[in-house]
Amino acid sequence: MAESIVRRDDENHRYTLSVDGELAGFTEIRRDDAGRLVMPHTVIIPSFRGRGLAGVLVDGALADAAARGETVVPVCPVVQKQAQKHLRDHEIDGLIVEWPAGGGGV
Repeated sequence: MAESIVRRDDENHRYTLSVDGELAGFTEIRRDDAGRLVMPHTVIIPSFRGRGLAGVLVDGALADAAARGETVVPVCPVVQKQAQKHLRDHEIDGLIVEWPAGGGGV
C-alpha cells in the first residue's frame, strides 16, 4: 500500500500530495480580501492519474483548513465536489464553506 501524505506549503501557496515520497499533485490556495482560503485549481501529475488521488489531496486540504478554523471558497470543480460531499455527509468537523458567486452550493 502506497503512503500518501498531504502537506500545506504556504510558501508556494498550495497543499501538496506525495505518494511514497514523490510529488503526486497539488491544489492551489490563496487568501482573498476577506481572509478566506480560496482554492482555485488542483493538479495531479499525469503518472499518478486514475487512482483517486485528487480526492485524497482535496480531502486532506479541507480537513486541515477546517482544523485551522478557516473558511474555504471552492473554485476548482474537484474541490467543489469534495466540499459538497463532506458537507452533505458531515465528514469533516468544523468545515466552513462559502461558495463563489455562481458556485455549486449544497
